Amino acid sequence: MQTTHILVIGGSASGIVAAKTAKAFHPNKDVLLVRREPEALTPCGIPYIFGTLEGSEQDLISNAAVTANGVRMLIGEVVELDPEQRFCRLASGEEIGFEKLVLALGSTPKLPKAIAGCGLGNVFTISKDKVFLDEMCNRLAEISRVAIVGGGFIGVEVADELHKAGKQVTLLERLPHILELAFDIELTVKAEELLAQRGVSVRTSTRVEALIGEGRVSGVKLHGGETLETEAVIVAVGYQPTTGLAEKAGLELNRLGFIKVNEYMMTENRNIFAVGDCAEKKSFVTREPINVMLASTACAEARIAALNLYRLSAVKTFGGTIAIYSTALGDVAFGVAGERESYARERGFDIVTGTFAGVDKHPAQMPGVQPQLVKLIVARESGVIIGGQVMGGASTGELTNLIGFIIQNRMTINSILTAQIGTHPLLTAPPTAYPLIKAAEAIALASRSGD
Repeated sequence: MQTTHILVIGGSASGIVAAKTAKAFHPNKDVLLVRREPEALTPCGIPYIFGTLEGSEQDLISNAAVTANGVRMLIGEVVELDPEQRFCRLASGEEIGFEKLVLALGSTPKLPKAIAGCGLGNVFTISKDKVFLDEMCNRLAEISRVAIVGGGFIGVEVADELHKAGKQVTLLERLPHILELAFDIELTVKAEELLAQRGVSVRTSTRVEALIGEGRVSGVKLHGGETLETEAVIVAVGYQPTTGLAEKAGLELNRLGFIKVNEYMMTENRNIFAVGDCAEKKSFVTREPINVMLASTACAEARIAALNLYRLSAVKTFGGTIAIYSTALGDVAFGVAGERESYARERGFDIVTGTFAGVDKHPAQMPGVQPQLVKLIVARESGVIIGGQVMGGASTGELTNLIGFIIQNRMTINSILTAQIGTHPLLTAPPTAYPLIKAAEAIALASRSGD
């Protein structure tokens, strides 16, 4: 049996960050990362291998970068874990002992049981497996019509990329709007309009009953009897945590099927931590368990786990996910952080919202200027900001991250109204109408008037 001080199982984003951070902060400890795949992809870059990027090779995470600071890496599949004796067994029969273990097991695409025919040829999911994706790209290159089931971030991004690659794409979403689980209606409608303008056929409030065909999919049967002809179907209805190894080892799962962890990312076994898509998530605002899977969240959890492996820190904890998402359709970007208005009201929050539409550069005649919309959601009594949404140009991603910092630090509307900002004509909205501050002003005025 070989041994290591710190064992990380799983080598996607969270596993890599856990291993590298562990080695950086515990330099005298041996760190071994074990993963099944010889090569790993950047998860958020996967939709773009179908259009913008020239295949999966341009989305690879360099193995040399993983091992650059002394992390060891082993390619193999862990099939058994003994938490008490602190060792795991690989499919090869090899055993590895450890002092501390980080489970970064990831997630796998869902295939809805309610939809028959998912086993037909040319029916795909968006896996994180390079071999699978390469074969999928090869087969999609031979066809012209694709139907995508699911209008979340993955479905929307893949739809846009495949259309960019010359495919005739139909996006099918059972909810009234695409991206509805992330954004409020003001932005979902704009995203639908933009995607349609870009050439994707968007069909919302549309339920898929079955995929049909002889050996290979040839159509999508919709509720109501209509059949949509297609040559391939991509099912993008979400992911489920990969927890079989943990469950078999007796580690507790929560009601949503994730590995239960505390604010240090520690499981019930103090020597075992879990991070990323397999680990339990709670909302930063409501503290309820939620089903959020983001590489950015996973990497934050990985850093926290690695920092707390040998000594817990009262200030290095994970206080719940803010769920910061962003995406782009062409040169128009969308971002969201924290609670959306509809969800906050459903949960019983007394809130005030404010929206301001401006531009992301100044003056408005500046080349490349984009309209910029900012919406803030605020708890009425305290003035604490609990959510925000942005639509605009390339600065949207970082402005959304700024709103995430604001939420995490429980800043109030007054904090925004009195904030000092730096502006530049080529880089930001104007100082006279900075959308984040103007949205805060709208809320302050609404609160004062009792609206």
